[in-house]
Amino acid sequence: MTQIGFYHLMRLPLEQALPKLLDKALAAGFRAVVLAGSAERVEVLNDRLWTFEPDSWLPHGSARDGEAAQQPIWLTDTDENPNGATILVMCDGAASEKVAEFQRCLDLFDGNDPEAVEKARERWKRWKAEGHQLVYYQQNFSGGWEEKSRT
Repeated sequence: MTQIGFYHLMRLPLEQALPKLLDKALAAGFRAVVLAGSAERVEVLNDRLWTFEPDSWLPHGSARDGEAAQQPIWLTDTDENPNGATILVMCDGAASEKVAEFQRCLDLFDGNDPEAVEKARERWKRWKAEGHQLVYYQQNFSGGWEEKSRT
């Protein structure tokens, strides 16, 4: 089954945490799909990945850019995998029906939003019942990740 990591954002917002996680995935040789909650959010993330560091950027694209198969990171609000990714990153409460098709999934949720936390708990229960391996990470004071639980 797929390993699904739940990333509880406590210190840094998604726009700061996501590029760091994607940078690690690319460095390890993976391709990724980022499933956002809306088309507007896709565009915000698209812009952010160009500017997250003054001296660098992450190679990525979205429907606006086209050529999905050429993009190491694909940003979308549709449950799809047009770039042959092995990693799926879900944010804004977006949940894929295709988690089993990925080697690894990341579910990033805002720990300062009680509704987002409750919905993440519901996704945890659902994917646990489906037999996926679940890992819970909490953001520490410096913005890094600490593993808190594994099933």
